Amino acid sequence: MSSESQTALRELAERIDQADAIVIGGGSGLSSAAGYDHYHWSPALLEALAPFREQYGFTSPLAGFYHCFSSYGEQWGYYSQYIRFMWEAPTGQPYLDLQALVADKPAFVLTTNVDRQFFRVFPPEQICAFQGDFGYCQCSQPCRDELWENYELVKELTGRLEGLCLLEENIPRCPDCGRVLVPWVRDDTFLEGRAWRMQMDRYHAFLRHWLLEQTGKNILLLELGVGEMTPSIIKLPFWELTARNENVFYACLNKEASHAPEHLRGRSLYLQGDLAEVLAALRQK
Repeated sequence: MSSESQTALRELAERIDQADAIVIGGGSGLSSAAGYDHYHWSPALLEALAPFREQYGFTSPLAGFYHCFSSYGEQWGYYSQYIRFMWEAPTGQPYLDLQALVADKPAFVLTTNVDRQFFRVFPPEQICAFQGDFGYCQCSQPCRDELWENYELVKELTGRLEGLCLLEENIPRCPDCGRVLVPWVRDDTFLEGRAWRMQMDRYHAFLRHWLLEQTGKNILLLELGVGEMTPSIIKLPFWELTARNENVFYACLNKEASHAPEHLRGRSLYLQGDLAEVLAALRQK
C-alpha cells in the first residue's frame, strides 16, 4: 500500500472512531472482495453453477439470472441453484470485518446487493436492500403485495431437478393467480410494496434522526465497492448529503478507479485498493 493510501487509511480509521453514526453504502465490489462476484465467474460461484455455464455459455452468474430461458422449468432450474448457493455460502470475511468496525456505533446499511451477505452481520431493521433480496420470491404479475421466503423452497426444488430443469408441475406459482413466482430482485416486475417501503422508511428515518434531530453530530458516509452502473442509489445521494450537511464526511473505498468529488474537498476521501485488505487493515487499526 502506497504512503498516500496509508495516510488515507489512518484518516479513515480516525473518522470511524470519531463518528457518532455511520451510514454504509454497499455495492457489488464488497461481495466481489468476499469471493462472490456476481458479474464475473469467481471460483465459488463457478463451482456451484458450472453445469449451467457449460450448458448455456453464461458470461456471469447475473447474465444467467436475466437470461431469456425457453421455459419456466429451465429458468427455475437455474434460479433454484443460484439462490440456494447464496443461502448456504459462508459469510465473507470483509462483511465480518465491516461489522466489527462499526459494532459500537449506530449504523444503517443502504445496499444494491441482493446476495444476503449484509443480513448475516446486521439486523434486518438496519438494512435497506434497494434492489431486492434473493432470499424472497414474489408473484411475477404481481397480483398481491406479498413476499415469500424461499430457503425451504429452493432446497425442495433441488431434489426435484431433472438434469438442469424442473418439470411443469414443480414450478413454484402464486397461490392466488397461478402465475409463476420470481425472485424479489429488480427487474420490470419488481414489487415496491410494503416490505420495500418499510426499508426505505427506516433508512430515511435514520437520516432524519442524525441529520436533523441530532444536530452537531459527526456522521460518516462509508461507500464500499459501489460502481457506476446505478450512481443515483448510493453515490450521488451520498455526495448530496455531504454537500448539504457540514457535519457529514464522505469516504469512498473501491478497487476500481474512482474519486471523491472536488466540491467535497476537505470533507471526503478516496481510498483505492482491495476491499478485503483495506477492511482487514482498518479493523487492525
